[in-house]
Amino acid sequence: MSTVQQANSSTGTQFDLIVVGGGPAGTTAALYAARAGIRTLVVDKGAESSALGLARRIANYPGTGGELSGEELLGKMRQQASAQGAAFVQDRAIASLLGQGEQEIVGAEGSYRGRALVVATGALGREASVPGEQRLLGKGVGYCATCDAAFFRDKTVAVVGGSEEAAEEGLLVAKFAQTVHLVVPAGALKARGELANEVQAHPGVEVHVGTSLREILGADRVEGLRLKPKGGEEYTLAVDGVFIYLQGARPVVDFLGGQLELTPKGYVLVDEWFAASVPGVFAAGDVVGPRLRQVVVAAAQGAQAAMAAERYVSGRAKVRPDWS
Repeated sequence: MSTVQQANSSTGTQFDLIVVGGGPAGTTAALYAARAGIRTLVVDKGAESSALGLARRIANYPGTGGELSGEELLGKMRQQASAQGAAFVQDRAIASLLGQGEQEIVGAEGSYRGRALVVATGALGREASVPGEQRLLGKGVGYCATCDAAFFRDKTVAVVGGSEEAAEEGLLVAKFAQTVHLVVPAGALKARGELANEVQAHPGVEVHVGTSLREILGADRVEGLRLKPKGGEEYTLAVDGVFIYLQGARPVVDFLGGQLELTPKGYVLVDEWFAASVPGVFAAGDVVGPRLRQVVVAAAQGAQAAMAAERYVSGRAKVRPDWS
């Protein structure tokens, strides 16, 4: 049993705030909360479970002065939060008991209790189901074109999925890549109207309708895809990267057991201060919605959620500093 678990077992509520998820939203929340003087614990599966931790290169995070890996950036964030007094424990949240006064997170290794909770578990809920997907994750396989499209300048890239999001991301990638292959498993794009017309008319986008992804090929990086059109023969398509927008890429909320109100698409419903439907529970980052999946956005939301949590723990009427 870890020191954190022993403390919880012997003294009851050991922490003021539990943060579930150690990506940019959760780690920034921990930094701000700890610096505000509230005892903070981050429960996290590890850097490899974060979209940021899997990113090979980050070039647009303010203040970094150049490119660095997502793992490096996340490491710097964690070091800063730890230096302010935040504690980290590696564990997987599997259940929770939420209520006004105390929040409990049940992990595979133990239970963690705090007066407030920040849910920052992201939206990498997809279980890698295509051969080669897990092995090449972060090596050309990605789930966020907004994050990584610029790294594929003048390359050949595939976007797999038929949703409006996939179509929009395909157009974004086309601003950088030489060619974008939009692989649509269904018989037609779900995107309609102007968006569908723009995709079909774009000279740099080739649409493969009714085509399923069978395998992602490559040794140390993505080199191609094995595709199967409906009613046709399998073929190999050479690509330098692939962004996957198949059903299953969803917010990680299974451990909440239906205790929080969700949006129709399964994201945690929050107010302007990222407070969820249970008093004392807050959420930030990709788990609250996919409007702009960027590290800086997740970090900003984590900071706001932490300050709202500090207000809740302190019993004050306003967030510090006391803005009107």
